[in-house]
Amino acid sequence: MELPKAVIRVRMSQADAHYGGNLVDGAKMLQLFGDVATELLIRFDGDEGLFRAYDSVEFLAPVYAGDYIEARGEIIEVGRTSRKMKFEAYKVIRSRPDINDSAAEVLEEPILVCRASGTCVVPKDKQRYSHEG
Repeated sequence: MELPKAVIRVRMSQADAHYGGNLVDGAKMLQLFGDVATELLIRFDGDEGLFRAYDSVEFLAPVYAGDYIEARGEIIEVGRTSRKMKFEAYKVIRSRPDINDSAAEVLEEPILVCRASGTCVVPKDKQRYSHEG
């Protein structure tokens, strides 16, 4: 059985900036991971399910308003109702306010800004797809 993967790409707006210097709150990455998890559950079970818990979260690089973030996730383990997942968020375009107020650049190498793992649950009566042999 091939387990699903999902990717979303989002521009961080001025409204996402929470701290001085247009720094985006790390919780925004968790929000993106939640959206990726929802897509994974819909693809696998036909239901949005519920996010139960994060096992680990690592914030690895700053994110600023104007940056483009690509959030990736995949289901790595399947239980009766639980779905273990891992996530990574990469900065793929960065704003360049040092050049001018609208400058930006595509990064040759995306920057890993956050990584996490967690577990989601889809109650048995809401699982619409069978994955048995």
